[in-house]
Formats: sequence, C-alpha cells, structure tokens
Amino acid sequence: MRKKYLFFVSHSYSFSIMRPLQAEIVKRGDEAAWFIEQGCENFLAPEERLLQTIRQVIDYNPFAVFAPGNLIYDFFPGIKVALFHGYAMKKRIEKIDDHFTIRGWFDMYCTQGESSTPYFKMLEKKYGFFKIYETGWCKADTFFASDLPEPAKSPIPTILYSPTFSKNICSAEELYPVIEQLAVEKRWNWLITFHPKINSADLIRKYEDLGNKYPNVCFQRYNNGLETFLKSDVMLCDSSSIIVEYMMLNRPVVTYRNTHPGDFLIDVTDKTCIGAAIERALTYPPELMENIKKYVHFHEAHCDGNNCARVLDAVSDFAANYAGKLKRKPLNLIRKLKLRLKLHYYGF
Repeated sequence: MRKKYLFFVSHSYSFSIMRPLQAEIVKRGDEAAWFIEQGCENFLAPEERLLQTIRQVIDYNPFAVFAPGNLIYDFFPGIKVALFHGYAMKKRIEKIDDHFTIRGWFDMYCTQGESSTPYFKMLEKKYGFFKIYETGWCKADTFFASDLPEPAKSPIPTILYSPTFSKNICSAEELYPVIEQLAVEKRWNWLITFHPKINSADLIRKYEDLGNKYPNVCFQRYNNGLETFLKSDVMLCDSSSIIVEYMMLNRPVVTYRNTHPGDFLIDVTDKTCIGAAIERALTYPPELMENIKKYVHFHEAHCDGNNCARVLDAVSDFAANYAGKLKRKPLNLIRKLKLRLKLHYYGF
C-alpha cells in the first residue's frame, strides 16, 4: 500500500527543506501533499498537491506529518516528525538554543549530528514521549548531490549578505551604511537576502532602495538556499544557522559580532574592518578552509546525500516499534485550546 505523507508549512524556508524529502517519497512510489498555514506565502509548483482545509487533511489521513518549525497541529492524523529549520547554533550566550526546546507536539525528532544528537538523546531519556533518530538534515542532501551544478565563474566576486532575525543580534540596521559604502568603493557585486522573520517594513524598504540605487546590489527578499548560495563567493552574516549551510559548499563566511566565533569564521567586532575581512575571505585561506570542513562535519554528520532516505526509514521504524508504546505527551490544554480558537476548529 502506498504511504501518504504531509508537509506542514509555517514559514517560507520550509519549502527548500522538505522538497528533497518529497523527491525521495515520490522515488519510493509513495504520495506527498502540502498544508500551508494561513499567512504564509505559497511557493508550490503547479504539480505539487496542496490541501487547503483541515477537513481535507483529515480525509487524506497521512502516515506522517513533517514540520521544520516548532509547531505542528496535534489533531492532524499521522506520526508528527520534527525536521528542524536549521542547525543548533548558540545565538545567545546566556540561553540554551531554541533548537532544543521541547513543546510536546512531536513524536520523533530527526537530528543532524554531534551538535544536536547527544543533547536530544538526553532529552529523550528525560521526557520519554518521543524518539530521537540521527538522520542528517533533509535540506543537506541537495548540497551533496552528485549532479550539483558548478557555479558560474565571474571576474567580479559576489558577496551574499544574509543576516539573522534574532533581536539584538541582527546586523541589518547597523551594517546598512557599511554595505552601501562597500558597494561604492569595491568592485564587488552584492546579493542581499533576509530571513522570513525579518518583518520590519522600514528595514526592508531601505535595502530595496539600496538595490534600486546601485547596479551592483541586488536585494532578494528571501533566501532560496542552494540556488542563492551558488550565485556568491563569500557570505557576510552575524549569527545564524545559515552559516553552516553555506559552508557545505566549501566557501568562507565573514561574520560581524558572532556570538560564538571560532577558527572556522573570519569574525570582526569593528564594522570598519568588514571590507578587509571580505578581501581576506576571497583568497580562501587554506587553514580557514580546513577548519570549515571540520565545523560542517560537527553539525552535519551525514554528507552522502541519503538523509531523506534515513528520515523515511526512521518514520517506518517508529511506526513498527514505538508508536503507541511511549509515555503520553503532555496535555498542553491551553496551547491546544488557543490553536483551535485561532483556526475555528473544535475537534479533539
């Protein structure tokens, strides 16, 4: 019997994370459909199946539901699977990364490597109502595909600027005049993308105007992952899990006031030094590039292009060996009630 799977989308970054998984599902002869939360943009292709109502999802009756975010509707049928929207990055020194927050929605978590699996295994033992499988991240499969296209070579380097959204860490406001100055002074092209959660209309407008003002600056509201990365030679960032993704292509990253700098980055704390740091990054220093490889492996243990296959095998293993046998999830009555009021759905 063909298995049916559902992709739960709450942010635009979900599409690039789950499309490789969709390809593996189709390859196995199974079915996939999408459910997009209200308010989230729809980037589905015409051939991709969209379920538009809760009733349609219930009638579809998926074997498993995948979500890269922190939320999933508890009343949807199927095994609830957390895929993560990125890697475990400590953005704030004083706090445990939100990556590890357990909210009681999921049956299983598909972890990525040394930076995530050991801590999640400890949480699994502590709570007892979910299972941990180290599968690698679905999106990473696209970075290690055998048919990965070579980037177009250009005598003029392109700098990708992709700041995080996190409050007090996002550099977009502070670095605006720096990027404008470098756009004028340096023979570089700039590709600027924002995290979907950066929603300041004034800030977005400023960078849109920058793109309109200078021919060597392109502002692209959203980052399309690999497609975007391949257009650039160096990334400028602050503190974001997108850094790991970019480094999978063996390309250097310059950061401004990174909360956990290391020898895998060229980090600066003085914004007047950003231009010089980018100049150095463009030389691809051998020691830096070796440190980048080690750092990538710390976060992503599986670089064989088979992460999506491992995810689906893990779901099957959970169904066969753990479904209905673990401790009950927390009731989360207040959260569930708020969710139902929001959606005007009152089934339990």
